[in-house]
Amino acid sequence: MTKGVWCIFLSLALAMGLSGCGSAAPEEQPEAAPSDVAADEAATIPVMGEPVNVLAFGDSLFAGYGVEQAESYPATLENALRAKGINAAVANAGVSGDTTAAGLQRFAFTLDAQEQAPDLVIVELGGNDLLRQLPVEQTRSNLDAMLAELEKRDIDALIMGMRAPPNLGPEFQAEFDGLYADLAKKHDADLVPFFLESIYQSPELFQSDRIHPTPEGIEQLVAATVESVIAALPETGSE
Repeated sequence: MTKGVWCIFLSLALAMGLSGCGSAAPEEQPEAAPSDVAADEAATIPVMGEPVNVLAFGDSLFAGYGVEQAESYPATLENALRAKGINAAVANAGVSGDTTAAGLQRFAFTLDAQEQAPDLVIVELGGNDLLRQLPVEQTRSNLDAMLAELEKRDIDALIMGMRAPPNLGPEFQAEFDGLYADLAKKHDADLVPFFLESIYQSPELFQSDRIHPTPEGIEQLVAATVESVIAALPETGSE
């Protein structure tokens, strides 16, 4: 990783008192609903097979902080999947400011609130734990509990990992970075090791807070991760 770029992002976030991920956040929605992004366009894209329900569960990186809901990662991902002929509906369960502890508190409720049980849940949490420098074991325990809940419900999981910046020290960095791969192996989940890998060295793809992607940045994130999502889908991953 380029040390300077990632350290700048973290330093700015800490200096702002985490305001980019929380204080100006959109209101939390008690239920996640499939995105209504580009409905007219989606209707013209040929899709195949049975409907596939994906739940995108995360923080502001999924919620669509600073962009239109139609430009959020879940909405853009849904369009990308449908453009590839997959009959996907992606529900946005992102809440800005969520730590893994906050995510765990609403996790079962969110799953229960879905009209159809998800075929795949994408878990994207840990960034706010990192910014708050919460104990890594706490982050690990919370994510472990969420993945265990998915196992109990026989729902496939895809983990979007985060990465600690070098200025937090090598021990913290190694412990934090390793937890995602460890949990993916433990729960037989798919893994994207670092969700922001494709854009973190491109400041122009981030908003002025240097934390949240622009619409163009989100498009790049989707382009870089859509194949991982397809591979994790139970209907397509075994093909």
